[in-house]
Amino acid sequence: MAYTIEHLPKERWQGYILPMRYTSDSYYDVRVDRTADGFAASFRKTPARPPIEHTPEEYDFPDRLYAEYYEGAFAWGIVQDKELLAAIETCPETWSNRLRVTELWVAEELRGQGIGRALLNLAKEQAGRERRRAVILETQSCNANAIGFYLHEGLTLTGFDACCYRNDDLDRKEVRLELGWFRNKPERLSPDKITVREERPEEWFETEAITRRAFWNRYRPGCDEHFLVHKLRSSPAYRPELSRVAVVEGRIVGCILYSESQIRDGAAVHPVLTFGPLCVDPAWQGRGIGERLLGETLPLAAGAGYPGVVIYGEPDYYPRLGFRPCGRFGITTPEGETSDAFMAIELVPGGLADVHGTFYEAAVFHDLPPEAAAAYDRRFPPLEKLRFPGQLAEKKS
Repeated sequence: MAYTIEHLPKERWQGYILPMRYTSDSYYDVRVDRTADGFAASFRKTPARPPIEHTPEEYDFPDRLYAEYYEGAFAWGIVQDKELLAAIETCPETWSNRLRVTELWVAEELRGQGIGRALLNLAKEQAGRERRRAVILETQSCNANAIGFYLHEGLTLTGFDACCYRNDDLDRKEVRLELGWFRNKPERLSPDKITVREERPEEWFETEAITRRAFWNRYRPGCDEHFLVHKLRSSPAYRPELSRVAVVEGRIVGCILYSESQIRDGAAVHPVLTFGPLCVDPAWQGRGIGERLLGETLPLAAGAGYPGVVIYGEPDYYPRLGFRPCGRFGITTPEGETSDAFMAIELVPGGLADVHGTFYEAAVFHDLPPEAAAAYDRRFPPLEKLRFPGQLAEKKS
């Protein structure tokens, strides 16, 4: 039977007790010995006779979703006939830039079907989206099955607490273990490995597919940015002579598409550029491809006579490439607002010094009917729509 993973809203699931129950025929015997020059710790898998069994009833503080001490928690799960069958909850540790898995549970009758892996992969994906350096979680030395699962999924031991639950945790063979999964930092590609060139008509679908993968579930469940790319090509605002794709090993891995926008100040109208999307295939992100696309195309934009580029983008990415909040230039959104995500860059020194007013994108950016976008999306392989923390759709709900 196929199961669907969905977001578990806090207003519905806060306080739900997860029936953590397990039996283990082995445990990790944790020993900490004082030595002449320090301490020696060992973790040895040992048969448990009789098997170790733990049930929810024996704990004063059972595992529950959205506990009040986990600010920023977010949960997914499998619900069937209003019954919760599996769940994972995460919570960011902002001070250490790590993502903690605070709960992970699968009903006993569903274990061994890959559900735990699918849930844990969501945490890994969230860590990547939020640029967290690691995913961490807690388990116990007596839960050998869970430890085996986590090790199989790429986690490793990062630490332990010998008196987390009681002062005799070592003797009781129930020691808190910390395990972690570390995101690989991809190597940047050398400039000669990336070819930046104009897009060819026969590559349109491939470019749209890359855009779809890059934006899927990023700002809302699913995305419509690939539909925007499709429509943008026929818009009079599109500037194909400035737009480019990035090619690595003979495959398109990224793109940047420019269009003309306006900044209106009373009767004065100032043409400027915007790009959107600028994206890189998730498999190639973090390797300098987006920066290369910008580096190749911003001089082209300057040569075309535009004073600047205005975008809505990631405030933790674009400032290091020279973008600044639009408020510094006296530029606002049509709603009269500014934000860290609303940015601009001058294409020539002082290019925006005398450009003030309200920014308006081309009409095509606002002509993406959901029904038409959904119909166009059916041309591509199916992808699962999911909620993630920070999505725009989540903020609106």
